[in-house]
Amino acid sequence: MAKYVELSKENFDATIAEGVTMVDFWAPWCGPCRMIAPVIEELAEDFEGKATIAKVNTDEQQEIAVQYGIRSIPAILFFKNGEVVDQMIGAASKDAFADKLNAIL
Repeated sequence: MAKYVELSKENFDATIAEGVTMVDFWAPWCGPCRMIAPVIEELAEDFEGKATIAKVNTDEQQEIAVQYGIRSIPAILFFKNGEVVDQMIGAASKDAFADKLNAIL
């Protein structure tokens, strides 16, 4: 059973450097973030071996959020080989996230 990767400034760059990575910027107090949390976990299982699914707690990792201009959460950034190639702001369906991932893969 795959699990998403918790990102911090220590492992962020290495995690997004190669392949496709979906990063969910969230915070514990954010209702929509909590609403999509089970979807993020399902995507980690569905895309195991194809893409990395990761989360950044913006309360604990403010430097990363500032670096990527995160102003509202949930914000989902899609990286390919270290570059931002797409993004989504706000809660969305599992299918919407999966469609974006499949388009990048």
